[in-house]
Amino acid sequence: MKKLIYFTFLFLLGVLNSNSQNTSPRHSFDVLNYKLYFNIYNCFKTPFPKSFDATNEIYFRVDSALNNIKLNAINTSLVIDSVKLLNGTNLNFTHTGNYLTITLDRVYNVNELVTVKIYYRHNHIVDNAFYVANGMVFTDNPPEGARKWFPCWDKPSDKATVDITAKVPLNARLGSNGRLADSTVTGDTIYYHWLSRDPVATYLVVLTGKVNYNMDVKYWHKLSNPADSMPTLFYFNAGENINPVKNIVNIMLDYFSLYFGDYPFEKNGFAAIQGGSGFQWAGMENQTLISLCANCWTENLVVHEFAHQWFGDLVTCGTWADVWLNESFATFMEAFWRERTGGYTGYKTNINSKAASYFSNNSGFPIYNPQWANITPGIDSLYHYGIIYCKGACVLHLLRYTIGDSLFFASLKSYATDSLSFMYQSAVTADFRNKVNSVSGQNLNWFFDAWLNQPNHPVYQNSYTINNLGGGNYGVDFLVKQIQTNAGFFPIPVSIKINFTNSTDTTIRVMNNVNNQMFNFTFNKQPASVQFDPSNEIILKVATTIGVKEIASTIPDKYELGQNYPNPFNSMTNVKFKMLNSGSAEINLYDISGKLVYIMLKEKLNAGEYEINFNADKLPSGIYFYRLTTNDFVETKKMILLK
Repeated sequence: MKKLIYFTFLFLLGVLNSNSQNTSPRHSFDVLNYKLYFNIYNCFKTPFPKSFDATNEIYFRVDSALNNIKLNAINTSLVIDSVKLLNGTNLNFTHTGNYLTITLDRVYNVNELVTVKIYYRHNHIVDNAFYVANGMVFTDNPPEGARKWFPCWDKPSDKATVDITAKVPLNARLGSNGRLADSTVTGDTIYYHWLSRDPVATYLVVLTGKVNYNMDVKYWHKLSNPADSMPTLFYFNAGENINPVKNIVNIMLDYFSLYFGDYPFEKNGFAAIQGGSGFQWAGMENQTLISLCANCWTENLVVHEFAHQWFGDLVTCGTWADVWLNESFATFMEAFWRERTGGYTGYKTNINSKAASYFSNNSGFPIYNPQWANITPGIDSLYHYGIIYCKGACVLHLLRYTIGDSLFFASLKSYATDSLSFMYQSAVTADFRNKVNSVSGQNLNWFFDAWLNQPNHPVYQNSYTINNLGGGNYGVDFLVKQIQTNAGFFPIPVSIKINFTNSTDTTIRVMNNVNNQMFNFTFNKQPASVQFDPSNEIILKVATTIGVKEIASTIPDKYELGQNYPNPFNSMTNVKFKMLNSGSAEINLYDISGKLVYIMLKEKLNAGEYEINFNADKLPSGIYFYRLTTNDFVETKKMILLK
């Protein structure tokens, strides 16, 4: 009776998934459950072979009429012995080119449910997915390693529940996804039976076991139902101190549950991998059992992997082109975690460091690469720290800045708690974009198109002019200009801060939606200077701003270019000049070889005296020449930059 109820649940889950509103890829069949049995007893015993026997019962729903199914199964890792229907009927199969193709006994129609049982073996080889080392056995799958230790449709959009039984020695402790349904002892053997209530992407299916593994547990009470407790399991090696994580795990559960919905799974877990075992990451967010490197019970790492339980595990990237929905989000959550105790300042310090990492590690490709949906890139690109992790996190910060905290966090919570379309399913970038548009009531396609689909970042070369309009009124003309040549235009709201001579200031926010956009402001008090993005919220940018201030509206008796002050200078200096007649004025900066390195001024001015505030922090130390050119006058002077 239990089995009937269980598979009825799976069928209903499959029907719900088929009616969802997300746009993740669909396949000819939808795997609903993997029932796996592994005899890995000998893997824990010397000489620690990597070979094992296994079976895989695959329960799937037909989504388009078919008489065969194709599964991923790496030939060098797996040997297929036989395939049968649940009633015992033998099925023909081929196993070539890393695909297992199973010919069914007839044509199956849409919505029919089928179970095939595969009998297979894993070879004694190193395949960087199934690891054996001195009494420890663990799996590590990203992005496509599951196919090396069990036949599956190994795509992130195909999520299924898992029912895993593993035979291990009595002195070994083994964890996996979901909850421990039972463990049966027979002589010197224990059979662990793990059952996941919630669908899992194949790359997040995990086994982690070790002889004489230490284990501890801590319980958490859900915010929505304090009477409902949930365990967090800690598997750790001898001598490791788990307290830094154990002490904060319930705080993390509370914090993220408050903002993104209750922790969505039936258990939480962390497992430290034995040193020297070949684990290549600091951590891996396997659903409900996070893998950590040895002695890596550190707050920042655990926060990242734990945030994945919502962003990556509950809602999984639909294709590898959408991997930023996993990694950028978890990286952003590292900064958001700092906001819990350090306020916005703590958050901003952390997110600024991620921007710095992007600038130091920018390889010049965009966050969203549509070709990755069909051709999975190498790990160095797919998990590029500078772009996919750090730049992506910074883009989420820019989205927060663009739409404001209320709409930003409402969008993320709605995305993570959308039970019809995304919870326990997958999503692609367009799904998240549409969710943000819906919650915010805005069409933000321009934001995602620019900041996700384009490589690199904006380079601003802004300028402003302060004019005395007479009668106690003053004008500020501010030109927002992007000059990058390795990407198109990046629209974004910008803040402009005007500092007045009476020690007051005001900040104005405007939408910069075209390049070379001029903004005009009028005040009844005298501006002293103008700052662009004064709080550095547009963290993915390089910017310089040249200010031209009219310091006297009387007509001078000649053209004149003054000596910059101070000189020599460190980054900031001022240049005064006089315009005898109205007309175009251009001040260019040249290095000692005569190469133009910066356009300090290029605009039309009225007759009068002006001052430029010049920031040279992006230039190297050295001798430079600046030249004023008008319709009637040319003059050049030398300035010295010393840093």
